[in-house]
Amino acid sequence: MQKTTLLYIIPVLLFIACAKPSQEEKIVAGTKEKTAFQTSNPWKPVTDVRADVAIVYSVKDHHGKAGMTFEERVQTWRDKGYTTHFMTGIAWGEYQDYFTGEWDGEWHLDEGQVTQKGDTLWHGHMVPYIVPSQNFINYLKEKVIKRVIDAGIDAIYLEEPEFWAKAGYSEAFKREWKVYYGFDWRPQHESAENTYLANKLKYHLYYRAVEECFSFAKEYGKSKGMEVRCYVPTHSLVNYSQWMIVSPEASLASLPSVDGYIAQVWTGTSREPNYYNGQAKERVFETAFLEYGSMESMTAPTGRKMYFLTDPIEDWPRDWADYKKNYQATFAAQLLYPMVANYEVMPWPDRIYEGLYRTSADSEEKALIPRFYSTQMQVMVNTLNDMPESDNKVSGSQGIGVLMSNSLMFQRFPTHQGYDDPQLSNFYGQTMPLLKRGVPVKTVHIENVSFPRTWEDLKILIMSYSNMKPMNQEGHDHIADWVKKGGVLVYCGRDKDAFQSVQEWWNTDGNTFNAPSEDLFQKLGLKAPFEAGEFSYGKGKVVVMRVDPKEFVLEENNDVEFVNTIKRLYGSAPVSGKLAFKNHFSLTRGAYEIISVVNENKDTSPYIAKGKFIDLFDPAIPVLDEKRVMPGEQAFLYNIESVKDPQLPQVLATAARVYDEEVTKNSYSLIAKSPLNTTNVMRILLPEKVDSIEITDANGGELQAESAWDEGSKTCFLSFENNPEGVHVRLNW
Repeated sequence: MQKTTLLYIIPVLLFIACAKPSQEEKIVAGTKEKTAFQTSNPWKPVTDVRADVAIVYSVKDHHGKAGMTFEERVQTWRDKGYTTHFMTGIAWGEYQDYFTGEWDGEWHLDEGQVTQKGDTLWHGHMVPYIVPSQNFINYLKEKVIKRVIDAGIDAIYLEEPEFWAKAGYSEAFKREWKVYYGFDWRPQHESAENTYLANKLKYHLYYRAVEECFSFAKEYGKSKGMEVRCYVPTHSLVNYSQWMIVSPEASLASLPSVDGYIAQVWTGTSREPNYYNGQAKERVFETAFLEYGSMESMTAPTGRKMYFLTDPIEDWPRDWADYKKNYQATFAAQLLYPMVANYEVMPWPDRIYEGLYRTSADSEEKALIPRFYSTQMQVMVNTLNDMPESDNKVSGSQGIGVLMSNSLMFQRFPTHQGYDDPQLSNFYGQTMPLLKRGVPVKTVHIENVSFPRTWEDLKILIMSYSNMKPMNQEGHDHIADWVKKGGVLVYCGRDKDAFQSVQEWWNTDGNTFNAPSEDLFQKLGLKAPFEAGEFSYGKGKVVVMRVDPKEFVLEENNDVEFVNTIKRLYGSAPVSGKLAFKNHFSLTRGAYEIISVVNENKDTSPYIAKGKFIDLFDPAIPVLDEKRVMPGEQAFLYNIESVKDPQLPQVLATAARVYDEEVTKNSYSLIAKSPLNTTNVMRILLPEKVDSIEITDANGGELQAESAWDEGSKTCFLSFENNPEGVHVRLNW
């Protein structure tokens, strides 16, 4: 939605390379690229989402039923005023011409990812997950990236650089192994060291692929007079580690060729079960909070742009009520990071607006998206066009972080010497006991410890090498320096897993440590045999707990000592704060209030918000004086009392995007656009009750509408059928 203190909005011309702006483009405001969506199809009136950017997927011609070339598909979105970007998969995609030899005369199906059983991992028909050889990288450069830039697109997204942990047995991978390590391939199932080496190679291969493709894109763009920006849409490190996938993740944030990321977090990733208090089950809000947090902390110290993604449905077919509940949970979680204000509002609008899904959990009957849900979804999406960044902090005790590393992905598969980490419990064991008590624990990436911003406001750092290993020695110097200056480090781990003894920097080139933690402990002034205890180092403290973090969550009520330790350290020097436990998280961002109440907490009371609010999770967008949020629920509210100029007519909430607002002494007019076959609702703040309402289509025809006046909030409620060509609204008083 657009808000302005001007009498008229000055139209902004969208500059689109290689395409003359249409009349539609001249009236669309959206050049700031704050919101986006991805689609492989051309523009259709039923999927006209009205975000700033349409990310057009795949260069394959005649995609879908439209029978169009890539360039023709791009132009359909440009003609409707969208900035156009491009996305394709880098680990899989419609590259059949590469695998079948059409491109270079040689078959390349042997470049798929292969398991120990000899099975190729497929993403689709003749679409394997790829071992990204140099030849394949050259194909992407020549066949894909050049064409995209030639079409005038200056932003490229190569999504999901993924190598399955269970893969690593193909001939292509064996060839890459010999080149990288200088000795013959070793099967990863035979030892922890082989697994570690295999996963380091998988990591390297996609690091190389992304870096080479993006460097080429920037160079080729410059040759055409363009500044090409490059982004990586990727799952979170939390999810990839849990799903047993290897990806470069945090290391890409330091590459000059990488301009940013899309954090691919949604119901499908966040509903993966995890353990807490001895029970494995879905904890969608909490998992999403940690996923978004790991993506934000991965990029914040590097200054890269970050888009947060949510999805109103998910890949797995379920029912509409399930989708709605979990969409709200992930949506609330993303908004609790106020330093991020760019969003991919949805992927694949065609499957959302035109897909058939179950009407209820116990029925096989399928239907299109219900009107109430599409309305609610569009209200939520349009708040993202308006969502401000904020310096506010999510409620709760600040300054507690958990250390992460890309090597979290290296130890997940297969199991060696009986050591297991069920559902990534060594990570959740450090985070969930605090999160479930209302402490907004953050994540810290060891890859970023050299950046000063990584340490800002951090008071206590919790870490373990039970589920990851430091990929170099330098990180320990930065951690030790932080402790010396007054930080508090809590190390949890028995250091008994098989990966402690893999051939790595801590036991080679003159180092003889039994475990990487011993190097860190030595830098912190500790003496062998590095037993459990509390120690001072400079102005800071070190606490060693000889327990693996998974033990805190795999058994019921087994996290008490861990939680009490953190509470005691938080309440004493050098921190000297009070660690507050509660059952909720809340945050104010401009006029928006975001609330989530956690369950599995001793406190089962609701969170009660009082004021004058619009309920943005209710498709009727009612005005409330009080909102009660129960454990396991979230709320998203617009605080009417926060409006700076209540005499200025303005749209506060809507299921359409608003353009061309015009204010006179006695009237307010606008144009509302949103997908066809959806219902708009609007709540408009006015200085006085309306005398008359005029609602017409783009041709001036009168439209049916519902309206109501709420005297307490001075808002007018409107509802009518959406149209992407524009519905003209005029209110007179």
